[in-house]
Amino acid sequence: MLTLRKSQDRGYADHGWLKSLHSFSFAGYYDPEHMGWGNLRVINEDRIAAGNGFGKHGHRDMEIVSYVVSGELAHEDSMGNGAAIPPGDVQRMSAGSGITHSEFNHARDATTHFFQIWIEPNQRGIPPSYEQKTFSEAEKRGTLRLVASPDGAHGSVRMHADASLYAGLFDTGESATLPLNPARLAYVHLIRGRLKVNGQPLQAGDAAMLAHESSLELGEGQDAEILVFDLAA
Repeated sequence: MLTLRKSQDRGYADHGWLKSLHSFSFAGYYDPEHMGWGNLRVINEDRIAAGNGFGKHGHRDMEIVSYVVSGELAHEDSMGNGAAIPPGDVQRMSAGSGITHSEFNHARDATTHFFQIWIEPNQRGIPPSYEQKTFSEAEKRGTLRLVASPDGAHGSVRMHADASLYAGLFDTGESATLPLNPARLAYVHLIRGRLKVNGQPLQAGDAAMLAHESSLELGEGQDAEILVFDLAA
């Protein structure tokens, strides 16, 4: 079963310096029919204006993944980490027993466009931790590149969650198939372009929620960039 979640049906918040689209209920956006999908709790598509950002704030017991589409995101946290996250990098922060961090766009004239993803952990109260890795466009071209997983397989960042995250780039003539466990859930978010997911056309910002499926078929892409989640039900 595939359920389409259209881009325009997402929640939207305009804070001036921050424009955010919410796939699931978050902050002032509440939709009881979209509280998450499996253990995937948050997908926020954020655009931070130049010279702005999130000041220090805290998290607990959540796996937080940042995926930058354009611009750059500056990260600092209470563990002493300080890093710039450019497009192509995937950052994983395990909030665990508690962490504070900040995220800023220090550019003078460029917007930072990124996805903030929260996944419920399978362990609570663990020591907080941080990891960041680069995945080139070539690694994602015409395929699904594993970028986050429970065991850090294939050089992915390691999450303390029963979930795997793939990223892919698809254009004309490129396709991919991912076997699925019908007892689990899958979620596909199309960042940009056009793509067919199990025969269903998606446009930029659309998502597909899959249940009881044994395979994910991707094809007929046009400048498509996607994120695919394999999730605990």
